[in-house]
Amino acid sequence: MHQVVADWRKAALSPADRALCEYSVKLSRKEEEMTPRDLDGLRAHGLDDRAIHDAAQVIGFFNYITRIADGLGVEAEDFIEEWGEG
Repeated sequence: MHQVVADWRKAALSPADRALCEYSVKLSRKEEEMTPRDLDGLRAHGLDDRAIHDAAQVIGFFNYITRIADGLGVEAEDFIEEWGEG
């Protein structure tokens, strides 16, 4: 199984990718706790405002679409292979 899918915290990620994962989790689960310091942390890893904006858009979209699917009872596609199964 792909380590990022299994547990990104144990994956061999670059510091910038690790920071993006941390940002993603916080934005998804504790959005009310977001502060400008979260953005400063991403900038410290070399991300510019465009990259941060794009990341926030992707994170927000995935949060949105999974909530819509869950809220409407959409079942997972059975033709999509799980990581490591193909």
